[in-house]
Amino acid sequence: MFFKDFKTFRTEIAGRPFVAEVGKMAQLAGGAVLVRYGETEVLCTATMSAKPREGVDFFPLSVDFEEKLYSVGKIPGSFQRREGRASEKATLAARVIDRPIRPLFPKDMRNDVGVVATVMSVDPDCAPDITAMLGVSIAISISEIPWDGPIAGVSVGLCDGELVINPTEAQRETSDLQLTVASTADLVAMIEAGANEVDNDQMYDAIMFGHAENQRIVEFIKGIRDEVGKEKIDFPSNDPDPEMFEAIKEFAIEDVRAALDTDDKRVRDERLKPIYAAVHEKFDEIYPDSEFMIEDCLYRLQKFVVRRWLLDDNKRVDGRGINEIRPLNAEIDLLSRVHGSGMFTRGQTQVLTVTTLGTMSDCQMLDGIDKQDTKRYMHHYNFPSFSVGETRPSRGPGRREIGHGALAERALLPVIPSVEEFPYSIRLVSEVLSSNGSTSQGSVCGSTLSLMAAGVPIKAPVAGISCGLITEGDRFMTMVDIQGLEDFFGDMDFKVAGTKKGITAIQMDLKVHGLTPAIIREALDKTYTARLYILDEIMLPVIAEPRKELSKYAPKMLTTKISPEKIGDVIGKQGKVIQKICAECDCKIDVEEDGSIYISSLDLENAKRALTIIETIAKDPEPGTFYKGVVTRIMDFGAFVEIAPGKEGLVHISRLDVKRVGKVEDVVAVGDEVIVKVTEIDDQGRLNLSRRDALIELEGMKPENDVDEERPRRPRRDNREGGGEHRRPRRDFNNKK
Repeated sequence: MFFKDFKTFRTEIAGRPFVAEVGKMAQLAGGAVLVRYGETEVLCTATMSAKPREGVDFFPLSVDFEEKLYSVGKIPGSFQRREGRASEKATLAARVIDRPIRPLFPKDMRNDVGVVATVMSVDPDCAPDITAMLGVSIAISISEIPWDGPIAGVSVGLCDGELVINPTEAQRETSDLQLTVASTADLVAMIEAGANEVDNDQMYDAIMFGHAENQRIVEFIKGIRDEVGKEKIDFPSNDPDPEMFEAIKEFAIEDVRAALDTDDKRVRDERLKPIYAAVHEKFDEIYPDSEFMIEDCLYRLQKFVVRRWLLDDNKRVDGRGINEIRPLNAEIDLLSRVHGSGMFTRGQTQVLTVTTLGTMSDCQMLDGIDKQDTKRYMHHYNFPSFSVGETRPSRGPGRREIGHGALAERALLPVIPSVEEFPYSIRLVSEVLSSNGSTSQGSVCGSTLSLMAAGVPIKAPVAGISCGLITEGDRFMTMVDIQGLEDFFGDMDFKVAGTKKGITAIQMDLKVHGLTPAIIREALDKTYTARLYILDEIMLPVIAEPRKELSKYAPKMLTTKISPEKIGDVIGKQGKVIQKICAECDCKIDVEEDGSIYISSLDLENAKRALTIIETIAKDPEPGTFYKGVVTRIMDFGAFVEIAPGKEGLVHISRLDVKRVGKVEDVVAVGDEVIVKVTEIDDQGRLNLSRRDALIELEGMKPENDVDEERPRRPRRDNREGGGEHRRPRRDFNNKK
């Protein structure tokens, strides 16, 4: 056999075959596997550099999830016709894989590790991100890279009240829960969820349900590792010398305690500067060429102080109680001409969210490996450097910004009204103005305020809060509303957003190997209590419900639905009809393939007029209906009035006014707007209109006399211009002159 080391491993997950092929592809990578789940196929590789990176004080891990559009039979829509920058969904998939694997690498390793999951074929029933997570776990496990895995991951759905592992595409469309759970052999390593107001008990059960399935998959991956895995290599440790740490600790611990003991981040940072300078002045000569090690010792010293305060003294850095939330404030209408704005402040964390309403043509176009090709509701999150008192140029959103925006978007999605209820595209932009912990959840709160201020009829207000964790052996402590220092030196950032009824989103970041069921249960309960407090005491007193009317600067939207067969009539040849309507009514019109039509204008009356014109074009006028039309031609016997593009009727001279009319020009001129009533539709579909009836019935005018009896009958319809083919009058050969 050409591939002498080729081996295949098989199991089943949720009743579908899962196959791992090792030894055929990417043989020069540190670890490589092609995983097949159903007909989803992902090549996963893990490679480590031969030497550690110099001059860094962190573990340099990169995780990439590469969507190949050939996997779903698409050619990229870009000008280059090739894949470009990772899509938002690909970035989020990479983050979901990164979070459970990162804590399992040695913290003092400085060798670059690159993990790549290349999606080569997609079966909609077998999610490629879950498949990739399992493939990455296998690739790292069988490589020479030091790692405390493996992990396993599954998605959990809630369909008709039943929990389902790795729901199919059809099940995902109706599921009230989209939960991803990753686990080690005994602990929950990562949780990410979007939910339709699922309560704490259901969420906890779903997490444990996924965790139980992961245990079986972990054992399967261990079997692969034991059979084909490489021996793990040694690496040079980058931990500081214990003697160095003890010396710096003895020298600076009291100063560090005093510096950290404040609720103001700016004061804390200023207090630490002279301490850093003093430590370097004393120890740079003692430990030359160890600047990074000294910095690491100072970091570890701060971490030691904060964790000892929490675990031993139940003391938080800013003096709060363990379950006490920082001072809160909520405001709306901060910006004059935007469609809606709301600002939420929690301690020194402050987020301003702005709502913009647009037409359906403003929806985001997507070019990815799933079936979603447009997105109506968008949430963007910006984190400028000034928010943390730093200076660096803006280079566009990074993975963190994309992830936080997606979390807030997911948290609010269940309460966003449907397009039938609210026919607008919606964009939220959360601007982080100041950051000292949990800005993502601040953006959730600010976004709820902004949406309600804009008049978006959300189903319920949403709030978010984070829960932290400190562990030591079997001891653990959770605390609500962690600030930056507690996040930095703690073991967990457990973010939960939801309504009073239930959870809408969860994202969990860990620095330890995983969580026990007891920690998860406590975090869910504490965040629920805090969430209700934020809603009832802070947000709802500012704005209790969505405003009934939109901002005067927001477009006014009307909708209708016509037969798809009539779309061509509304658009007209080369778009002339719809362009004319837009120009005359100063509006924007979007037409969908199913016949749905969305009309937007800053002036509601203009939108109503456009709606009337479209419905007139798409629906045959009925006798007795009234229209505002434009006089297009004048004849001796009457005036032709266009009630909609392409629809014209005759107002006979006897029907022009409530009084006798001598000449048509005495009453109307070409270009005049008149109200007319449809009185008759003849057997050829031609319209007979009456301005006289409209004046009597709509304006209450009284006729001077019965003009019908005094006026001669109008000419034959065949002689009338505009009513079919124009014919000449027949010549009388008996009266030659």
